[in-house]
Amino acid sequence: MTETSRTPLSLAAVEDIARTAHASQTDKAGRPYSEHLAAVAEGVRTRGGDEDQIAAAWLHDAVEDDALSGQWLAQAPLSPRTKAIVLALTKRPGEPPETYAARILETPGALLVKQADLAHNADPNRLADLDEPTRKRLTEKYARMRALLGLKAD
Repeated sequence: MTETSRTPLSLAAVEDIARTAHASQTDKAGRPYSEHLAAVAEGVRTRGGDEDQIAAAWLHDAVEDDALSGQWLAQAPLSPRTKAIVLALTKRPGEPPETYAARILETPGALLVKQADLAHNADPNRLADLDEPTRKRLTEKYARMRALLGLKAD
């Protein structure tokens, strides 16, 4: 069975897979990681993203965090565009931020997903739960990535 002959996963199925894959993970503030995924998916939706981008939002950290394997992604019944966005958003060990940003900018649909990801990561209410050195480091990191991507703060 080829990828094109399989019915793509529904958004509900993608959400279930992502929630299950990240079930044991928490964010830096100790919150369930699935809250971040839901916020990014909603951010993509409210910014006018399509189903491919929303699916990618649910899966954007799955390979990077080893919640799902690259092999799973390659074989999953997802659109080639969704897979490309997830791979574009997957940071590679030792990769410079400039290289990461360039890949996002070169991948159709990826910038919107990263914009929603950065917006949630940089949310002052979310950052307020972190200690001052971590909050400062992350605020600078997110501002630098927004600059590399040509994005203004949300």
